[in-house]
Amino acid sequence: MSNPYFNNSELFGNPKPKAGQQPKPAPQWGAYTQQGYPTQAAAGTTTMPGYTHAPSSTINANSVNTGYGVPGADAASRRMTYDDVIVRTGGLLILLVAVAFATWQVAPFLWPVGMIVGLVFGLINSFKRQPSPVLIVLYTLAQGVFLGGISQAFAGGTFQGEAMNSIVFQAVLATIVTFGATLALFRSGKVRVTPKFTRWLIIALVGFMAFQLINMVLVWTGLLAGAGARGGGIGLLVGLVAVGLAAASLIVDFDSIKRGVERGAPQKFAWAASFGLMVTLIWLYIEFLRIFAILAGSRR
Repeated sequence: MSNPYFNNSELFGNPKPKAGQQPKPAPQWGAYTQQGYPTQAAAGTTTMPGYTHAPSSTINANSVNTGYGVPGADAASRRMTYDDVIVRTGGLLILLVAVAFATWQVAPFLWPVGMIVGLVFGLINSFKRQPSPVLIVLYTLAQGVFLGGISQAFAGGTFQGEAMNSIVFQAVLATIVTFGATLALFRSGKVRVTPKFTRWLIIALVGFMAFQLINMVLVWTGLLAGAGARGGGIGLLVGLVAVGLAAASLIVDFDSIKRGVERGAPQKFAWAASFGLMVTLIWLYIEFLRIFAILAGSRR
C-alpha cells in the first residue's frame, strides 16, 4: 500500500501471518451504542478469537489488549470516525500550505533540508505502531519547506512574472480534482480494493521506486543529462504513470481508513489515517508539478 502503516496495521489492513501460523482474523471491536457502551451479542457469538460470550457478556479494554496486542479502548473512550480523519487532514493541509507559502517567500533554498528531514520523519511515522501527533506535525512542517522551495524551483525555471505561479496553481488544482475523482469512484463502489489489486499496486510501486533510484544515480554520475528519464517526452510518460499509481494508492488509502472506522479503531488513530493521506497527496502534487513543468517547457 502507499502507506506502510496501513499495510502493517491490524486496525487498517490485513496483516500477513508468520510462517506456519493461521491468518489472524481482523479485530472486531463489537457493536457500540451512541453512548459508547457495548451492545449485547447473540449467545455463542465470537467477536474475538477465544472470547465466546452469552448475551450478557461484554468486551473490555484488557481483553482487546490481550487478544491483539493493540491499544484497547474502554467503554467511555471515543472511536475513530470519518469526521476525525477529515478534521485532522484538513488541519495538516492548512499547515502544509502556510509553511510552503512562507518558504516560497522567504527561504526557498531550504527545500533540500525540508526534503531530507521530511523523509526521516516520514519513515519514522510509517513504522510506528502508535501514531504520534507531534511527529506527524513535524513531518508536515518539513514537507511544507520542501514543497515551497521545490515549487518555486520548478515554476521559476519555466515562467516569469505573474505566469510563474500558474504552474503551481495547475498542479494544486489537478491534485484536488484527482483526489475528488478517486474518492467519488471509491464511494460509488465501481472500484474495489481486492487482494489482487493490492498486490499489483505493491509490485508497481516497488518497480517505480527502483526506476527512480536508477535514474537518480545515472543523473548524479553524469551518464544522463538534466533530469534524465524524468525530463522531456519520456518524463511526461513516466509522470502520467506516476499519477496513475498515486491515484490507485489513494483508493487503497480510502479503503484502509474505511476498515479502521468499521473496526472501531481508537480515535487517536485518525492521526495515522491523516498521515497516510498526506503522504500520497504530496507525492501526487509533485508528479503533477513535474508534468506541467515539462509541458510548459515544450511550449517555450
